[in-house]
Amino acid sequence: MIAGFSTHSLIDVEIEADGDLKHHIIEDTALALGRCISNALGERKGIVRFGSAYAPMDESLAFASVDLVKRTYFVSSGVEVRRSYVEDLPKEDLLHFFRSLCDSLQCTMHLRVEYGTNDHHKVEACFKALALALRRAMEADPRRMSKAGAELPSSKGKM
Repeated sequence: MIAGFSTHSLIDVEIEADGDLKHHIIEDTALALGRCISNALGERKGIVRFGSAYAPMDESLAFASVDLVKRTYFVSSGVEVRRSYVEDLPKEDLLHFFRSLCDSLQCTMHLRVEYGTNDHHKVEACFKALALALRRAMEADPRRMSKAGAELPSSKGKM
């Protein structure tokens, strides 16, 4: 799932993780990934800021929307799975991964599965939709560039 996220977000990701519990490895991976992306964005000047995307995966369709505003809020709908595991990801850690990523990235994240019957396809569609939404939100906005430098994508002048 992380490899697909990396491919579609255009974020180079290499992870080597070890820990006491699978739950902690999954949580720490999400926290580290979010922190790295947040650090790379810096003050978030000159970016589009908002991104939304649908991603199909066979019979499943997922939607993700992000705001890189530095306020954390996570909402999900329909992301539930029937099986105890999706590949090697425990069911209980699925939403925890996305929430931890959201918290450490410091963003608002909405994630929704519109429909689907295959748990693997639903989860993979979520990762891909999120990757595409983040890719759009992180893009440089040429209209926010001036001779003085990049502007914050905020009407308040701060994020």
